Amino acid sequence: MQVKHAEVKHNHVVIPKNRFSRMWKNFLKSWQLYTFLLPALLFFVIFHYIPMYGVQIAFKDFFATMGINGSPWVGFEHFERFFNSYYFWRLLKNTLIISLYQLCLFPLPIIFALMLNELRNGAFKKWTQTLTYAPHFISVVVVVGMIIAFLDPTTGIINLLIEKLGGDSVQFLTSPSWFRHIYVWSGEWQGLGWGSIIYLAALAGVNPELLEAAKVDGATRFQRILHINIPAILPTIVILFILNIGSFMAIGFEKVLLLQNSLNSETSDIIQTFVYETGLLEGQYSFAAAVGLFDSVINIILLVTVNQIARKVSDNSLW
Repeated sequence: MQVKHAEVKHNHVVIPKNRFSRMWKNFLKSWQLYTFLLPALLFFVIFHYIPMYGVQIAFKDFFATMGINGSPWVGFEHFERFFNSYYFWRLLKNTLIISLYQLCLFPLPIIFALMLNELRNGAFKKWTQTLTYAPHFISVVVVVGMIIAFLDPTTGIINLLIEKLGGDSVQFLTSPSWFRHIYVWSGEWQGLGWGSIIYLAALAGVNPELLEAAKVDGATRFQRILHINIPAILPTIVILFILNIGSFMAIGFEKVLLLQNSLNSETSDIIQTFVYETGLLEGQYSFAAAVGLFDSVINIILLVTVNQIARKVSDNSLW
């Protein structure tokens, strides 16, 4: 039996050397591009892949004095402790509700990008883009400070407006029912403009001749958006949705921690804040690592599942 472009030795296909030589030549031909890629690769290797070695402490009773290798194995003891704890369901429920809440607002940057794309006044379009991009560069601490100042029950501008309209002051920051709305919508305000950039870039690639032809045929603006613009950016939407699902359970604990207090903890306790408190504040490193690993496993399962569904339904996927 002959195998084209390969040699067969002991029932194994040997990759010919000329293939490696072609790969090497291609590398030398575009070495500048690979050089630009190197810092990003080093970043992920150093800060993401090498630290994965420490994940094993989730299955050990870790002591800093004994090191990772010297600490005894305990198997799934930490996971069982977390699953059987009284706070497990509350943490999981709060994390899932906030994550689903954020996922429901996923179309907003798409809608905003479509609206910006329809603006014909160039100066107003640039002003709107700048105004909506700016909040992305505000630190979380500053955003939380703004939220606290605006929602203060006595001096906050929101409550002063409510009182002017004849209503009563609302305790936004200490009310469990308001916490999720404050967290999610403040995050949406901060990331709306920034999240629309990639959709605007995709819309810039839409063939203007298609839009002109549809316009000549009598298609309304809404019909052009529905039948030309949205199908054109659909692959981008699918890819970003998959990436969004991949971080479904990864809620930034910084803002939650800054907004959290004993009165709203009923809805503000999430897995990420629990990992921070048990791991860094209480020194239960193995237990916190187990909880964090559980959270990451859910994200991986969701990412793989949604990617497979997207590949079968739309032929667009990450792999």
